[in-house]
This record gives sequence, structure tokens and C-alpha cells, in this order.
Amino acid sequence: MLDQGMKQQLQGLFANIKEPIELSLSLDDSKKAEELKQLASELVALSDKISLADSDVDGALVPSFAVAKAGEAPRIRFAGVPMGHEFNSLILALLQTGGHPTKVDEDLVEQIAGLEGEYNFEVFISLSCQNCPEVVQAINVMSVLNPNITATMIDGAVFPQLVEDRNIMAVPSLHLNGQSLAQGRISLADIVRKIDSNADKKAAEKLSQKDTFDFLVVGGGPAGSAAAVYAARKGISTGVVSERFGGQVADTMGIENFISVSYTEGPKLVSAMENHVKDYDVDVMDNQRAAGLKTVEEDGKSLVEISLENGAKLRSKSVLLATGARWRNLGVKGEAEYKNKGVAYCPHCDGPLFKGKHVAVIGGGNSGVEAAIDLAGIVQHVTLIEFDTQLRADEVLQKKLRSLNNVTIITNAATTEITGDGERVNGLVYKDRADDSEHSVELAGVFIQIGLVPNSEWLKDSVDLTKYGEIIIDDRGQTNIPGVFAAGDVTTKPYKQIIISMGEGANAALAAFDYLIRSY
Repeated sequence: MLDQGMKQQLQGLFANIKEPIELSLSLDDSKKAEELKQLASELVALSDKISLADSDVDGALVPSFAVAKAGEAPRIRFAGVPMGHEFNSLILALLQTGGHPTKVDEDLVEQIAGLEGEYNFEVFISLSCQNCPEVVQAINVMSVLNPNITATMIDGAVFPQLVEDRNIMAVPSLHLNGQSLAQGRISLADIVRKIDSNADKKAAEKLSQKDTFDFLVVGGGPAGSAAAVYAARKGISTGVVSERFGGQVADTMGIENFISVSYTEGPKLVSAMENHVKDYDVDVMDNQRAAGLKTVEEDGKSLVEISLENGAKLRSKSVLLATGARWRNLGVKGEAEYKNKGVAYCPHCDGPLFKGKHVAVIGGGNSGVEAAIDLAGIVQHVTLIEFDTQLRADEVLQKKLRSLNNVTIITNAATTEITGDGERVNGLVYKDRADDSEHSVELAGVFIQIGLVPNSEWLKDSVDLTKYGEIIIDDRGQTNIPGVFAAGDVTTKPYKQIIISMGEGANAALAAFDYLIRSY
């Protein structure tokens, strides 16, 4: 399964395994079991620190294999073949089980190690989901750090009956002790926060003790990352506080217009951005949501104070607002009720769960048409519904879409309701805008792709916003508040592109530096 180049790379990585580890196989006569057996054999051949143990315990999901320190009961299990996006999760599990240190903040390590009680995590994934590995790797790390924690990755495509029984309609889907804990991407810190009632209080106390920054970036996407690098290179104290480093880029699959890079993927670009930021002396405070902004006086100077949801307060001489945007909701009956029960926003993540079924895509722009094209290769049929009288996507995408024989395109249509049986989506209703007639479509899933909403609600009482919620800035990225700048998708800049956000972040950082040398 692994080519020679990959085997050579893995041999180098496996040199970091310090303690012997064992792989325990639970197999049947399926094709996936054969693939799993082959993968395990190839891994064992690459390191004398990896060996095969006896058959695994009764009751394990089949096919699956577990990873454990030699002589210990397994705490990490992969149900399915962890290739695709999950291959890194497998390699990290091997390294970390074998004693290679995790890249987790010391305070968080201590918090995880101190958790009492038994925690049996399961995360349902699809191998095409770029968000799933973060959750898989998070629970794997927890199981490495605490012997009372187990972690199981379950590939929904391999266990369709279990997916049906658990009513899984979106991935990643995280379960704890048999009960649903979270849907969608969730960080290690947020998982710990959900099960440790003191997590927010501890984090707030630590954050509030930080010294005043020269430049504080709120948001860790392309604009925030670029700004942090430019500011740090000026030698000023720089911090980045973000709900999720990488922002929406982490949810983007293929990126083909990032100049000088013909093709990359969102998670890969996010990793590169984060590594670049951390090359400098930047204080990165991840998994924190901003809740408010105000100016305060200290020693006769004006500072900006950012309040966080957990109660912490950070102060800085200058601030960059780069909180980005999120998927726009359709706002019709049934959308909220059936979210993650057939209503989805990420075709790459959730598409495989609808294999052989009929789905709809709402939106005829580039994102909607790209989603329909991707889904057409997985599902039985795609119905694309566009409010306008014509599709708005690039012509090359429209041409590709129209060439597919399992796609129906409906324009000049307003979706009015998403219907379901109380458990999951079973259809939608749309109105023909030409004659006001209503039509129903029976289907299993609805993928909504109708644009973005700026993440600026927390600023409505402090910074000037447009009626659409965008932060109003000048050509230097300055807002109406001195020392407060903004950049990226949350602003009035008209084109929401990664490369433009990076440029605007750099521009605002330079403007903030100019502000600092003139004001302090």
C-alpha cells in the first residue's frame, strides 16, 4: 500500500519511536481487512520497535487495529483503513504511543493527565474529510496522556450500519461513552473544555496575567497570520488570539489560485502559516473567542482591551481585527432543525455519507457549482438550486457541471423549506420565482453554499460596520478607532480571497507599526 518513497520517509520518522509498540488486528474476510493487514505488515517491516501482537480482544469493531505500548492494553484504535487524510493521524499515533513527545501546551497536558473517570471516545469520520484528522488526533493525544481514556476512529464508509444506528449524518461526529459530544471540527482544548468544568476558569486566569502587547491580532486566518509575521519582524511584542488557527481556510479542500503554488489544500496551507508565525516570537493563544472591544486609559496612554468569552481580558497598544467570515445560513424552516442531520455545509467532509443517495446543493456561485461537481462523483443524483435566473459560477465550472448526467440544474428558484421526518432530512420545497408555483424534491441531504457572513457581531457596539456587518476600513486598514485596524474577509474589501487577505494583513500590520512609532 505504501510506495518506496513513503517507506523511506517513515523509516526516518520511526527512528523517533523510543519504546516498543504493538499493533493488534481484528480482522474478517473483507477486502478492507486485507488492506488493513497489509498496511500493518508494511509498518512492522519499517521499524524493529513495531510488532504485531496476538489477536485483539472480543467485542472490537471488525476490521480494525489498535496501537499500544508493548505489554499494555490498547487505548487507540482505528476501525477502518486510516489512509487519505487520516494517514497522518496513524503515524502520529505510532510516534506518540512510542514515546515521541506531543506538541501540546504544558498546561493542557497537565489538565488532560489530571482528568478523573473513564472516557471512551469514538469519532466517526470519512477519509475525504479534511476536518476529521484534528479530532482524531486530539482524542489520540488524550489517550496517550491519560490511561483512563480510549480513542477509536470509525470510518463511516466501512461501518454503514453503525452510522445508520447512531444516526450519523455529518463528520466528524464525536461521541463520548456512547453519547454524542460534538459535531464538526473541534480542537483538543475545546474537547477538554467540554469535559472539564474548570477549563475556562483556568485559561482565563492565565490569559489575564499577560503583559500589554504592542500589537494584538484577533483571528488566525491568512490576514492575521500575515500581520503577525510582519509585526514580529519589526521587533514589537505580538500576540495572536483566535478561535481556530487557520480559520475558514482549514475547511477549504483544493486551492489552485495561490500564486506560485499550483495546487495545495487548506489544512496544508494552515500548517505552513502556523509554522511561519511560530518561527517568530509570537504569543499564539488558540481556541479563544473574542467577545468585546473597548479603549481604556493606562498611564495616560490609550490602550485597546479585548474581552474573551471565558472572561479573560487582553490589552494592547494596537489591535488588528481579522476574524474572517463563516458560511451563510439559508434561513428557512428546517435548516437549523436538521443541521448535521442532512443539512451540511462541507461537501468534502460529508459527501461520502450520502453515497448512492439524492442530494441538493443550494447556490449557483463557484462554491455551489464546485460542490455539485464533487458530489456528483459520489452520490446518485445532485439537484442544484439557484435563486438567480442563471448560474453565477465561472464558465469553466458551469461547462463541467452541465456535462454530468446525474445533475439537475434549477434556476430562478427560492428554497422555502427543508423537510424531514424528525430524525433526518427527506426533501426540500422551492418556489418557482417565475410563476410562484411550489415544488417538492425528495432527497437525503442538502448542502448549502450561498456565501459568507462576517464574524463581527461582537463588534457592533464598538467599531463602525456596514449594514452587512463588514468592518469599515480605509486604505491603511484603519477603523474608526485609533489604533484599531482590520483586514481580511471581515472588512469592506470587496474580494474575499486568501492571497488578498494576506496582503491586507501585511498592509494593516505596517500601518499599525507606523501608528505605534508616532503614538508611543
